[in-house]
Amino acid sequence: MTDESSVTIAQTVLRGVTCRCPRCGQGKLFAGFLRLRPKCATCALDYSFIDSGDGPAVFIILIAGAVVVTAALIVEVKYQPPFWVHAALWLPLILATTLWPLRAMKSLLIALQFHHNAAPGRLVDRAP
Repeated sequence: MTDESSVTIAQTVLRGVTCRCPRCGQGKLFAGFLRLRPKCATCALDYSFIDSGDGPAVFIILIAGAVVVTAALIVEVKYQPPFWVHAALWLPLILATTLWPLRAMKSLLIALQFHHNAAPGRLVDRAP
């Protein structure tokens, strides 16, 4: 197990993309498709600090939307196929570009949250 302070951002990204524990890089992060395990089986890191929120879904939707809309516009302008062809082409592509990378994106954001010691914002009481 490596020291937390010596972990580089590249190692953190690799741990995130491979859906591994953000601290040790060995234990699995997920128990289901997107359901997290309660703690790491290798280093016993408690995963209760994790709160990726809607971040992964937003990133994936924006990226997938740009890819699918660009491809659909190119096909429409160049070939002008009937609507059923659009449905046959773009529905599977939408599913592939949203569901396939969602797990890795969620894990990546969790790993970056751990790497940077991210915490909820707090108001600081300031003296006048």
